[in-house]
Amino acid sequence: MHRRLRRTVMVALTAAALALSGCAAGAQSPSPTATDGASGSAESAVNGELTVYAAASLSGAFDEIGAAFTEANPGVNFSGVYDGSSTLVTQLREGAPADVFASADEANMQKLEDAAVDPTLFASNTLVIAVPTGNPGGVETLADLADVTTVLCAPEVPCGAASATLLSNAGVAVEASSIEQNVTAVLTKVAAGEADAGLVYATDVIDRDDVEVIVPDGAGEVVNHYPIAALSEAQNPAAAEAFVAFVLSDEGQRILADFGFGAP
Repeated sequence: MHRRLRRTVMVALTAAALALSGCAAGAQSPSPTATDGASGSAESAVNGELTVYAAASLSGAFDEIGAAFTEANPGVNFSGVYDGSSTLVTQLREGAPADVFASADEANMQKLEDAAVDPTLFASNTLVIAVPTGNPGGVETLADLADVTTVLCAPEVPCGAASATLLSNAGVAVEASSIEQNVTAVLTKVAAGEADAGLVYATDVIDRDDVEVIVPDGAGEVVNHYPIAALSEAQNPAAAEAFVAFVLSDEGQRILADFGFGAP
């Protein structure tokens, strides 16, 4: 089926995906703090620079969460750095300064070992097939990706690992015309008509009018779970801890749901 997905439809899709996957992992909401909610508190002691490294698929949601967090904590200057999770892990292990890391999968968070303090799951996501508007390749199923120009995420990137699992489950072998280091690059190529199709996250195509979307069979059985953690070498540990709490709070979860993310 070909259709542009509206935000409410994507929320329903993600909920269905979680039911199919039988996943019960999740994060408990933290106790209320000065950073819970969208409104600020004059008593908030959190301030200074806050640098958050996050998976590319989180860019829109985290920009909004960052804005809400700084509204609640006016003394904080939020900066989000977005890329493929594996790329960010490499940068962090090489000493890049960051206070918080949010990965699109658990495997890349585990690579940080003791550098990540108590990683907690906070969201989930599933894959869809994106095609240029008009679907020039006539793509209808995963099997069609083997016969058209298809772009995929690199296998070490969470969206690439999930794509490999989805295709393997369907018994489909795809020789990608291009391998990208993050899901944003895959979608950019598809939207520009440089590829007939690509596998991207459901959250990436919400409210886009330059691509069409196909929800493939089996998508609900391949779910990416997103962990977040303050970093042990954080330059601003107080702000890092407060930001993680905010992401896990009702307000943070509402913003993530608005962007199509499922529960942890």
